[in-house]
Amino acid sequence: MLLIISRLRLYKFSFLRVEWNAEGAEKAGCAGGKLGTHAGLHSYTTAILNYGTSSQISVSHSKMQTRYDTILVLDFGGQYCHLIGRRVREHGVYSEIVPQDITPDEVKKLNEKLNIKGLILSGGPSSVYEPNAPRLDPKILEMNLPVLGLCYGHQLVAQLVNGKVEPAVCKEYGVAHVDIDNPVGVLEGLSGKEKVWMSHGDTVFSLPPEFEVLAHTESCPVAAFRHKTKPIYGLQWHPEVIHTENGMRMLRNFIFEVCRCEANWQMGDIIEKMVSELKAEVGEGKAIIGLSGGIDSSVATALAAQALDDRLTAVFVDHGFMREGEPEAIRDAFQKFKINFVIADAQDRFIAKLKGVTDPEKKRKIIGEEFIRVFEEKAETAGADYLVQGTIYPDRIESGFRKHSDKIKTHHNVAGLPAKIKFKKILEPLRDLYKDEVRKVAKMLGLPKEIVNRQPFPGPGLAVRIIGELTEEKVRIAKKADRIVREEIERNRLDERLWQYFVVLTDTKATGVKGDTRAYGYVVAVRAAESREAMTASFAQIPYNVLETISTRITNEIPEVTRVVYDITHKPPATIEWE
Repeated sequence: MLLIISRLRLYKFSFLRVEWNAEGAEKAGCAGGKLGTHAGLHSYTTAILNYGTSSQISVSHSKMQTRYDTILVLDFGGQYCHLIGRRVREHGVYSEIVPQDITPDEVKKLNEKLNIKGLILSGGPSSVYEPNAPRLDPKILEMNLPVLGLCYGHQLVAQLVNGKVEPAVCKEYGVAHVDIDNPVGVLEGLSGKEKVWMSHGDTVFSLPPEFEVLAHTESCPVAAFRHKTKPIYGLQWHPEVIHTENGMRMLRNFIFEVCRCEANWQMGDIIEKMVSELKAEVGEGKAIIGLSGGIDSSVATALAAQALDDRLTAVFVDHGFMREGEPEAIRDAFQKFKINFVIADAQDRFIAKLKGVTDPEKKRKIIGEEFIRVFEEKAETAGADYLVQGTIYPDRIESGFRKHSDKIKTHHNVAGLPAKIKFKKILEPLRDLYKDEVRKVAKMLGLPKEIVNRQPFPGPGLAVRIIGELTEEKVRIAKKADRIVREEIERNRLDERLWQYFVVLTDTKATGVKGDTRAYGYVVAVRAAESREAMTASFAQIPYNVLETISTRITNEIPEVTRVVYDITHKPPATIEWE
């Protein structure tokens, strides 16, 4: 949904990538408007140089041997599966994502190193009555472990116990209000009516007598249930997303009241785990890493430097689609220091590969393959056999990397990778983390706030913020418009509350009037979003006077633009990036 603002007065478990990735999120890698400051990059580079010295983060051997209380999250392909896991970790309890077809024996095997206290069944895009829908081993429900089914998991438990699950009379997507009939167990302490986030086309209509209904909506008679004597629960809604107002309380009830977990895990433990994994994978070999200066690649570089020391080479690929002034700032900062830092000027080869390409999926795949080819060339020079990428979880989930998940769009560093590569392995230490978790790790590693707070930027850069075929003119226009937006957002001190803010150069042209003369130019869309982890987002309610200034500057300073619109669409249904 777009709000026109042009010139008129406004009426409202595996491892990194080249990180201009934004949303990761969209990829999240490179950063926002403050990114060009040499001071920030200088302090970041200094921090990188400190790894491998006595200032390294250390975790005692005894802590690594702790048998953490653990909640297993069974993955049925839902977009929010790993978000459930991170919500559990936010409570100081370890969580691990496992396949949905895990067997009781496999759970018992995991229990030898982890203290398994409960199971959460994630949502998923399937219908439980479809022939090839993902299933749960029925014996899982006989293990005497607490079980919480969410959305698809809720319906699956109901089906397994001979409940009635059918297509909903009225499908529910987005915010809904549920009536709490019995606030016990997972729902303990809640009010009579709760605001929750629904996303389902099927509904549980009835359950056998050994179960009781805990909540309902007008169109969903069994919105929540529990077994009368066993710790088995189901919620049709998603407590893990921030749109469910008391979702964290519901999860806390399950974790501590139902499962009786002890909060004996902390984020520092995952840092040691990531460093240890990198050491084990690379051994005495060498690796290269794509370094863009963004938060994801920066954290991955810091971790890899700690694990590999001088056996790591950082490669900055200038594909020509960075923001204005960004390549120069990165070059100036990193060339001054004694690290294995390599610059690959690949602008001509990228623009040549993308000539005539309009489909965004093709763009991402072409860019993903070309990144790999550049890395392979630099790796051969450095004698490196491994590629480290800063891929984070939202990148993978949107690329549909899991068995039962849907692909939303290809990320250049995930599904965009070519089938054949020359590396022994691609390592992704941040693969299970969300953007805000990466920022927490960055703070713990001592990276400067200029890196920690940098806004996400897609790995393909402006190439996926320019609709249609890429031309030198379009790239120039997009860079100028992006600079104006960043300047105005930061001048008005709005940047710290925004997840991302950028422009999209559309492939649409519109008639305008400039200097009493007819003009016919591009339409530029401004996008500003607020989010916590990029899996969901809300459009930012930017003050009209700021939007007016942005619109006026863009149409005045860029002759080829005649109209500016503001994107007022949430995620979902939209993604943060347009392509």
